[in-house]
Amino acid sequence: MRVADLTTPALLVDAGALEANLTDMAAVLPGPRLRPHVKAHKTTALAARQAAHGHHGFTCATVREVEGMAAAGLGADLLLANEVLDARRLGAVVDTGARVTLAIDSAETLRAAVDGGVREVLVDVNIGLPRCGIAPDRAGEFADAARSAGLTVRGVMGYEGHLQMLADPAERARLTTECTDRLLAAHADVGGEVISGGGTGTHTMNTACTEIQAGSYALMDTAYTAAGLTFRQALTVLSTVLSTTAPAGGMPGWAVADAGLKAFGMDHGNPTVPGGDVWFCSDEHLTFAATPLPRPGDRIRIVPAHVDPTVALHERMHVVDGDGPDAEVLDTWAVDLRGW
Repeated sequence: MRVADLTTPALLVDAGALEANLTDMAAVLPGPRLRPHVKAHKTTALAARQAAHGHHGFTCATVREVEGMAAAGLGADLLLANEVLDARRLGAVVDTGARVTLAIDSAETLRAAVDGGVREVLVDVNIGLPRCGIAPDRAGEFADAARSAGLTVRGVMGYEGHLQMLADPAERARLTTECTDRLLAAHADVGGEVISGGGTGTHTMNTACTEIQAGSYALMDTAYTAAGLTFRQALTVLSTVLSTTAPAGGMPGWAVADAGLKAFGMDHGNPTVPGGDVWFCSDEHLTFAATPLPRPGDRIRIVPAHVDPTVALHERMHVVDGDGPDAEVLDTWAVDLRGW
């Protein structure tokens, strides 16, 4: 199959760029130093490629991701880095022989782990992002309560998510150290062998954590590129130009493609048409200006601003070799970790 044969909109992954990203990250964070976050790609076939690069522990964001990874034979060490109030489905995964660790930050989430049959936990610590996590000075006491309830506390987790795309690298590094100092203080009280955290944007700056939960590096998007990350853009959305309007009456010309709000995560802004100027997205359409204007039927590759929610909108991704319409489709991977 060629790229020209695909129905649009279609999610494309450049095979060479993906492999380069996986190789580069494995060189910086080899083996267990990286716990790839599958929420970025939600695809067990891609996770298997990460495992082939030596990363056998994975971070998950949903119960569905944990279930799917275990079913795909990738359950050697799965961390659900989110709190849940019903862990029974996770306990069922543990019963299959997979290793599942759950983030907890309250008496309620502790009890959910116990009642659900999850035996291992990390204490989730609030290190600056106003989301989940217990206060650092309460982490030790909370860990004691978890151990008293029969749980094994593997260590701590904290996420400096608010810093991942900070434009100034020096400021990003300085604030990352402030956050990880809080996490290290909590870990001194909690104990355990694991200090988990970080992400693509701070993967070289966060030297305190024993493992980094980076995910977006594999596919990339314009937001991370704007933050100075040097990983290659592997993910695009293939779209077909449906309509064009020539310049007239002082108005510039524009084109309309068939990938709109239902094809892109929009929380980081508009996607990018290389060589064009995106005006806006509608449900099924993207309107952009370009010189020269494309023709109806032309195919374009559009770069998403945020990889994670973009991938979650698609049922499959096509691994391709090359840029043009005659580029070969090497494989098609199901985005099989979608849903909850």
